[in-house]
Amino acid sequence: MELGVKGKVAVITGGSKGIGLATALLLAAEGAEVAIVAREIESLRVAAEQIKEQTGKEALVISADVSKPEDADRAVALTAAHFGRVNILVNNAGTSAARPFEQVGAEAWTADLDLKLLGAAQFSRAVLPHMRESGGGAIVNVTAIGGKTPGASSLPTSVSRAAGLALTKAMSKDLAADRIRVNAVCIGLIRSAQIERMWQAKAPELSWDEFASDKRHGIPLGRIGDAKEAANVIGFLVSDAASFVTGTSVNIDGGLSAVL
Repeated sequence: MELGVKGKVAVITGGSKGIGLATALLLAAEGAEVAIVAREIESLRVAAEQIKEQTGKEALVISADVSKPEDADRAVALTAAHFGRVNILVNNAGTSAARPFEQVGAEAWTADLDLKLLGAAQFSRAVLPHMRESGGGAIVNVTAIGGKTPGASSLPTSVSRAAGLALTKAMSKDLAADRIRVNAVCIGLIRSAQIERMWQAKAPELSWDEFASDKRHGIPLGRIGDAKEAANVIGFLVSDAASFVTGTSVNIDGGLSAVL
């Protein structure tokens, strides 16, 4: 099935690695133009080379700190100036910061919320004029299943992710009249640099396939997911194939979460 994103322009934060890069690769392969945003310029350049090799597309590389409003405005302005429009935004930037409540100080709360919540909000505000000018658009906020079912020692990440889900629903209501759809995906255990570090720390004697399929992860589908599998869902949500889908969240977790 063609996604209907050919010729559209996508901004992807956290686009140099993991789910962000996989999403950029998918959209570029489907004919979209992509701007990838992250802090590390070298990682961005490597990612752009990979996109060029696999899809033939020249990705726009933008070094920016998503937690800074001025960087969000600059990144979107550069994208619009380079490609002439912005139709898609994937708010994927984020890190995992999980500690017990008493160990989370004011600075940690601020840093996490600035990155995951306010960063997504600022990028979304910045793209609005361009999406309205184009007659609509699609935004996907990448969150985590912990935002729906916070566990012990999951702070501040689980709270920031829960706020991201509320942001998604509220934005979907406010922006629907402009034909701007806003959805979220909730990520479970997906292969990433962080998960690979956990693998090396906990079970270096196992191969990746053995570690990924370890029953102790408790994943009903029996394995850790791949970034491409997350990208497939994100690609659907930003595409014309999902033209009547807004204000919802999709778990990408192999059935791990206890809630819908």
